[in-house]
Amino acid sequence: MLENIIKQICKTYNLTYRELGESLGYGEEAISKAARTDKISTPMAKACEMFLHIKELESKVSTLDELSIILQKLTLKA
Repeated sequence: MLENIIKQICKTYNLTYRELGESLGYGEEAISKAARTDKISTPMAKACEMFLHIKELESKVSTLDELSIILQKLTLKA
């Protein structure tokens, strides 16, 4: 069985249900209930998917920022 997306996000990003709820615009109880019962509403599931997508994009931006710094250092040495 696949892990509940809420539990997956909290585990991956070391978040509490309260912290995830604040990020998604839901209360802690709503997040906790959805995680316990595996009954996640369509809007909540979409919000979770968007949260994961945003985290992925933030990671890519961070990588590009690091690459930019490396390129700047290389051009200064040339």
